[in-house]
Amino acid sequence: MDEELIKIVSGNRHSFERKWLSEYAYQSRRAQRMSDEPGHYAGAEPDYRSPFAHDTDRIIHSHSYARYMDKTQVFFQIKNDHITRRSLHVQMVSRIARTIGRCMKLNEDLIEAIAVGHDIGHTPFGHAGEAALNSILTARKAGTFVHNAQSVRVLQELEHKGKGCDLTLPVLDGILGHNGESEQPKYEYNPANLTWQKLLENEAGCFGEIDFDKKVFPSTLEGCVVRVSDLIAYLGRDFDDAVTLALVKVDALPVNVRRTLGSSNHEIVNALCRDIIENSYGKNYVTFSEKVYAAFKEMKQFNYDQIYGCKLIADQRLRFNRMVEDLFEVYLKDLEHANSSSSIFVDFIAHLGDMYLCANTNERIVADFIAGMTDQYFLKQHEMRFMPRRIDYDEINIIKNMGW
Repeated sequence: MDEELIKIVSGNRHSFERKWLSEYAYQSRRAQRMSDEPGHYAGAEPDYRSPFAHDTDRIIHSHSYARYMDKTQVFFQIKNDHITRRSLHVQMVSRIARTIGRCMKLNEDLIEAIAVGHDIGHTPFGHAGEAALNSILTARKAGTFVHNAQSVRVLQELEHKGKGCDLTLPVLDGILGHNGESEQPKYEYNPANLTWQKLLENEAGCFGEIDFDKKVFPSTLEGCVVRVSDLIAYLGRDFDDAVTLALVKVDALPVNVRRTLGSSNHEIVNALCRDIIENSYGKNYVTFSEKVYAAFKEMKQFNYDQIYGCKLIADQRLRFNRMVEDLFEVYLKDLEHANSSSSIFVDFIAHLGDMYLCANTNERIVADFIAGMTDQYFLKQHEMRFMPRRIDYDEINIIKNMGW
């Protein structure tokens, strides 16, 4: 390895950032990992790649990232390959956020790392799974569950057999503060909150206090861009998916929304991105114009009323909630009785070890296990534990021949 070349490439990157990035952008050389000694910055070390590029690679090579592929975004148990899944949503957020970030002269490597990791902690069946786990934990007075905090927990504590991915502070901060359910006209950041102590406090608060996550915001402007891009990525796309499934018609969208933003995902994303760039360029915050924000908010309300709250999704969610409760109870009993043949031991705890088992309550362990499942794995587990085992014709003959 040519050490001199590494220094040259690394120096060029730092020089580019100092010269071309906005004064409000986060400089890569300031990036720090939890494993770094106090006062040491991983970003200052000579390297071909920035520490945030390393973070992106660490995330996309994780097992949790691979499971994005079989996790639902909004519409679950629907046989249509063109309906958005979690993996596609994450890529859309990354593209939108990088486009906005590039125009605002922000750190694109940091934006990408936050974007690809922001939903790692999401449950099977989207927000339905998140709500189900949160309801179970709060009813048991065993804490709470929110996917953004779970994303940080997975990446720092559960991946790589409990060793974690050792990501940089700005990336973890952006993931924790990405709450895509809450819209606002202006997204501001507070760099003073970018400390390991504050991150850990906020993570603990999200797992211990109902709605605490609504108080958590990104501490970098890049994190703010990802937060608003999450909303932009799903509003238009979810509407398009609902039209494809004939749940709503295009002309059902409010007139003001169609006039201001358009009536297709392409038009909506383009209108929102343009407005943010035009109103945020050169500023230390991200904002919409009043007109576009009003339409943006109106469309979000329309989606919640007509799509996310529609009878099809509501009925599916009710059934899924019962399934989560069923499995949660089963796994709790398996832990209490040390049932080592249970999937929670074989497929999960065995990869984390006794230290993990001792450091967490049984309720949190079950929540970790269920949250990490893909849709199909969850359904298979529920079928295995609650449905009679299917025996085919050949199997019956074998049983007869063996005299069982």
